[in-house]
Amino acid sequence: MPQSKLKSWIRPLIFYFTTALTVSLNACKQDDTKEPVEIVPKWYSNSIIYNLDVDSYQDSNADGTGDFNGLISRLPYLASLGVDVIWLSPFQPSPDMDDGYDVSDYYSIDKRFGSMADFERFMAAAKSHKIKIVMDMVLNHTSIEHPWFKASRSDSTGKFRSRYSWSSKKPKDFDKGMAFEGVQTETWTYDEIAKKYYFHRFYNFQPDLNYQNKEVQREAVKILQFWSAKGIKGFRLDAVPFIIDVPESGAENPQHMFGVLDLLVNAVKSIDPDALLLGEANVEPTENEDYFGAKGQRLSMMFNFYANQYLFYALADENPAHFVKALMDTKEKPADSQWAFFLRNHDEIDLGRLNKMQRNKVYSKFGPENNMQLYNRGIRRRLAPMLSNAAKLKMAYSLLYSLPGTPVIRSGEEIGMGDDLTLPERLSVRTPMQWNTSLNAGFSTSKHTFRPVISMGNYSYNTINVETEEGEKSSLLNHIKKLISIRKKCPEIGTANWQILDCRNNAILAISYQNGLIAIHNFTAKKQQFALNLQKQAINLLSPTNSTLNTEHLNLEPYGSLWLKLKE
Repeated sequence: MPQSKLKSWIRPLIFYFTTALTVSLNACKQDDTKEPVEIVPKWYSNSIIYNLDVDSYQDSNADGTGDFNGLISRLPYLASLGVDVIWLSPFQPSPDMDDGYDVSDYYSIDKRFGSMADFERFMAAAKSHKIKIVMDMVLNHTSIEHPWFKASRSDSTGKFRSRYSWSSKKPKDFDKGMAFEGVQTETWTYDEIAKKYYFHRFYNFQPDLNYQNKEVQREAVKILQFWSAKGIKGFRLDAVPFIIDVPESGAENPQHMFGVLDLLVNAVKSIDPDALLLGEANVEPTENEDYFGAKGQRLSMMFNFYANQYLFYALADENPAHFVKALMDTKEKPADSQWAFFLRNHDEIDLGRLNKMQRNKVYSKFGPENNMQLYNRGIRRRLAPMLSNAAKLKMAYSLLYSLPGTPVIRSGEEIGMGDDLTLPERLSVRTPMQWNTSLNAGFSTSKHTFRPVISMGNYSYNTINVETEEGEKSSLLNHIKKLISIRKKCPEIGTANWQILDCRNNAILAISYQNGLIAIHNFTAKKQQFALNLQKQAINLLSPTNSTLNTEHLNLEPYGSLWLKLKE
């Protein structure tokens, strides 16, 4: 190599290593004197997240379907409840064969819910109430009516076809890895136009996008950035493991492309560095770091499905031991990452990680009839009829707001709404909101609603509704308002270190946080005596008078709760 070329090649290299060495030495010098870096809690660490469907919340134009203008009228109620964040279920155009999760246009508003102008008015109104908006984002699959899939079916060049996963032959595992076992029979379906099989984790009208395709990746980035620019503060990413899997590597245990997850997260963060990326990822504890990222650089928050399953076993068994183990199994996470805890959501209660004996016990207690069960793994009921005990129901919500993470509540749960088991699959828990005793529970003045309001039985809107419960001091609604108020005064729950205390009583779960906060719950129908052995007195935060208790001699009523603040 000529000397001139050698010099031109080596000088930048020398400069690079010299600079890197200088930076490294300076960093070492600074580390000797710097204080430990304190992690600043994210805005969502102590938020109260409330999930709702626009179509079932409030109808403003008497067509029987909820809309954004109706939702605007209910923002004062949500603010009074203490909600900081509304998580909106899908509201983009859809054939509505899967309650909006079959999206046909990612850039518009479904006409049933209003216009883009209505959506923008809603965003401004939410901001005036200091409520942030997170939207469901379904990137794993599209509707079969999406223009991309239509083009993919007839495309022989591969330009559009490669945006989905196709196979010339029927794969051997065509009947494995179904999301809806017992309802689905396959994950590969033959298409008469393409003369090929296409892959779908969910229903056959929801073909999976192929994220090995760079054009699909670019489009997903555009979609996320489009809504971020509209003021959306974060995304609940639907079915995250299925977005990044490689179907050809096996339907049951596929390879994952975590680089795609990095791409999606970075796309949102480029618009809003503080945005929330909330992942639906029902995975084993050993996989959590893959989704959070080793340093918390991927998903900001994940639903703790693992702990949720063992919580329902603990509630059925009236023994918190397995739930405690699940909490400990999921305790380790990056410092910046957060768990989202919930009791019920808009889907079935997934019990797939319990063993057969445990699952059958939960079934026998909370879903004994076949039509209460779903997908060979879950229960499709609301929490109130499942627990069927007012004290146990209130204890469960007290537990939710005391768990070490961000609480998420589903619309209607705060008043103890029931379910309609005559509706198919998960629609049983997606009935219209019950506001008062007027026509259609105050949801709509239309003669016919898009989905029936619960009007019969113990959970009829004539008995269970917001207006009635607001006027009852001991109602579930007022209990939850109080819990939210106390939770907001205890930010350590969402940010501080915690530990499980040994109360020498198997019926009791006691979680201790820094700053002297202890949340205690009795999982049984019997009164329990126990001691914390802390040689301190404590203030009972759930008492109307904030009474003082001796922590050496404590009692809990059946399904009782205590939130204690230790005195210095």
